[in-house]
Amino acid sequence: MRIAVLDSDHSQAELICQVLTAAGHTCHAFQNSKEMLGQLRKESCDMLILDWHVSDLDGTEVLRRAREKLAPKAPVLFMTNSTGEDAIVEGIKAGADDYMVKPLRRSELALRTQALLRVAYPAQNGAEQLQFGPYIFETRPGRLLMEGEVLDVTHKEFALALLFFRNLGRPLSRAYIHEAVWQRDTIVPSRTMDTHVSRVRNKLQLKPEHGYRLVPVYSYGYRLEKLGG
Repeated sequence: MRIAVLDSDHSQAELICQVLTAAGHTCHAFQNSKEMLGQLRKESCDMLILDWHVSDLDGTEVLRRAREKLAPKAPVLFMTNSTGEDAIVEGIKAGADDYMVKPLRRSELALRTQALLRVAYPAQNGAEQLQFGPYIFETRPGRLLMEGEVLDVTHKEFALALLFFRNLGRPLSRAYIHEAVWQRDTIVPSRTMDTHVSRVRNKLQLKPEHGYRLVPVYSYGYRLEKLGG
């Protein structure tokens, strides 16, 4: 899952991302609300974790603006330094789904995050299969089928294809694709990504005659389009 984290404390944001990455999620950390809201205009996320007392904007306003860009079911967890009931009630009334009081505890953060995602996306938590038209992604074994036939794809090709289908119609930046698919591989030549995209296009037959088109977005990245609907 893609999770955005807003915290003006760099070390705190790093800690949260370490926990989330270890749990298998893709984490994007932001230290001010303007930067985060700007990014959400380009690429949405599956969950938001935010510091209620970030310096540049009131927490209620951050959440209101973020909700305009998030999917309706995307859960929001807010962090606060206060144990007072008023501060907690304020965040929940503003539309947050849960809260944590700083300092954060790693295990609790992981459990609360997973619990929120499980409720928000029941079909993607514990489900063995994700289907997009003729394509079936069996997520745990990492197997991909097209019209019932198993396709010969590598782990990276599987991850890349699933990323495109989960973001159907949305342009994905090269930086985002790199982080989501290659993760800890810090240096990935541009041609490596292009080669993988080309292989995914060919192996999945993502061509107009089959109802899909995987196209480059000039000076940005790639977008998978569904045609005729």
